[in-house]
Amino acid sequence: MINELLRKLLFLPGQWSTIAFDIDKLHYFVISVTMAGATLVALFAAYLGIRYRRRDREVHGPFPGATARPPLLVEVGMLLGLIVLFLVWWVIGMRQYAELRVVPEDPVVVYVTGKQWMWKFAYPEGPSSVATLYVPARRPVKLVMTSRDVIHSFFVPDFRIKYDVVPGRYTTLWFEATAPGAYEILCTEYCGTNHSTMRGEVIALEPSDFARWLSERGRGAGIAGQEYTPPSTPGEGIPREPLSLVRLGENIAAEEGCLRCHTPDGTPHIGPTWAGLYMSVVPLESGGTVVADDAYITESMMDPLARIHRGYQRVMPSFLGRLQPAQVAAIVEYIRSLRRVAPEPGARTPLPEGPPFLRSGPERPAPPSGGAPVGPIEGGKPGEESQ
Repeated sequence: MINELLRKLLFLPGQWSTIAFDIDKLHYFVISVTMAGATLVALFAAYLGIRYRRRDREVHGPFPGATARPPLLVEVGMLLGLIVLFLVWWVIGMRQYAELRVVPEDPVVVYVTGKQWMWKFAYPEGPSSVATLYVPARRPVKLVMTSRDVIHSFFVPDFRIKYDVVPGRYTTLWFEATAPGAYEILCTEYCGTNHSTMRGEVIALEPSDFARWLSERGRGAGIAGQEYTPPSTPGEGIPREPLSLVRLGENIAAEEGCLRCHTPDGTPHIGPTWAGLYMSVVPLESGGTVVADDAYITESMMDPLARIHRGYQRVMPSFLGRLQPAQVAAIVEYIRSLRRVAPEPGARTPLPEGPPFLRSGPERPAPPSGGAPVGPIEGGKPGEESQ
C-alpha cells in the first residue's frame, strides 16, 4: 500500500524484476530523509527569521548572546548522526551493487550489441533479433554487452537496471523478470542525432513459451540465426541444423588458425589452453593476476601484448579489424563452453563469476585502430557491414 503510494507520488514505473523493489526502498529512504531534513532546515530558518527579526524601535547593535555557541554535545550529536546516516546508505547501496554484479547460477546468456541507433540480441543456441529481447520470466538473464561505435547505456526502467555499453570491451548485466510482459528498453547515454529513437523492448515469456520460441527461431537457421536459404543443388533442400555460437566459434577458431596454438583439451602447446580458461585466474608476465572473463578474452584477441600470460612467448598477432563482432562473440562463447574441461595441471584456478570489484585487473579497452570494434553476434558474414 505504502509502496504503491510512494511509487505513484514519485512517478516511478512498475516493479517487474526481483531487485526493483529493493532499489525503490532505498530510493524512498533517501528521498524521505532528505525531504525531512530540508523541511526542518526551512522551519528552523523561518523561526529564526521571526524570532530575531529587526524592529524599528530597537537600538541597532549585536543581538544579546550573538557570540554564544550551541552545546558541544549538540554539535557532536549532529555530526555523528550525519556520519551514521551516510554509512547506513553506503551499506545498503553497496549490498545492492554487489547483488547487481553477482550473476546467479545457470543464467540465460544473451549477447547485446548497441549501435547507432538500435539494439541487437543474439543467443548461444543460434537465434538473433533486433530491438526485441526475448527472455524467460522467473529465471536469471545475463547480458554480455558491447558497442559497435560510441558509448551507449542499456536501461530498462521497469527492472531498475542500467549499465554502460562501451566499444572495444564487454560489460555484463543481469536481471530476472518476475512476470511475463513487455518492458521498454531505452538508451540513456547521448549517442548522436537519433539518440531518442534508440529504443527496444523486453518480451518476458513463460519458460515453456521461451523454449518453444528458441526452438522455432532456431529451426532452419543457418549461421547463428541467419535465415535459411535453400541450396541450388538438387536433393539438398533439407534445412540444416541451426549452428550454435559454440559450434560457430569452434569453426572460426579453426579457420583463423587459433587452434594451432591453443588447445581445447588441456594439452600444453604454444599458447595457453582454452580448457578451463573461462573465469579462471591467469598469472601475468608483468606480475599480478587477472580473471579470464569476457573482457580479458576479447582484449587478448584485439591487443594480445597488453597483458601476457606468464610463461608464454609474445607470438600472438592482433585480430583487431580481422575478426568481425559476430566472430568474436562466437569464439568467446566457445571458450566459455570449455570452462568445465579439465585444464593442464596447475595452470589456473577456476573462480565463480563474481562482481568486478572482487577481480584482479581492470577491464582495459583495446587500443584505437581503424579496425572494426568488437562486439557480439550480429548475423553478418565476414567482411560485410551489418545494417
